[in-house]
Amino acid sequence: MLDELLGSAAAASGASAANHAQLAHAVLDMLSSQQAGGGLQGLAQNFEQQGLGHLMSSWVSNGPNTPVSPAQIQQVLGNDRLAQLSQRTGIPPAVVSSALTTMLPALVDKLTPNGSIQHSLLQDGIALLRTQLSPPA
Repeated sequence: MLDELLGSAAAASGASAANHAQLAHAVLDMLSSQQAGGGLQGLAQNFEQQGLGHLMSSWVSNGPNTPVSPAQIQQVLGNDRLAQLSQRTGIPPAVVSSALTTMLPALVDKLTPNGSIQHSLLQDGIALLRTQLSPPA
């Protein structure tokens, strides 16, 4: 699943699969953050605050994932977080937001198989996904 996800994200953005593996690791770190306002729950709150909660809800639910645009990713994550992801991965911010339109819905969907955000299940899912990714460079 992750190889397909990384391959499609890399093909769509023109960046290497290795860079996208680094981006996937960075996104998993973001989704597992224990800091206030972080993690998957914090991301869901950010989507809600930006009036885009319906997008995140579709990824968490058991139905189809509603697509998200690069502009919506930028709106929710903000320029600072995109710059941090860019710096960490070596992928330009515009390409990061483009890659996240594929990666983020798929990761959220896979981390919420029961249609809800459950902390212990989330941590187990993140650990499993990390083992499927090649180590970051």
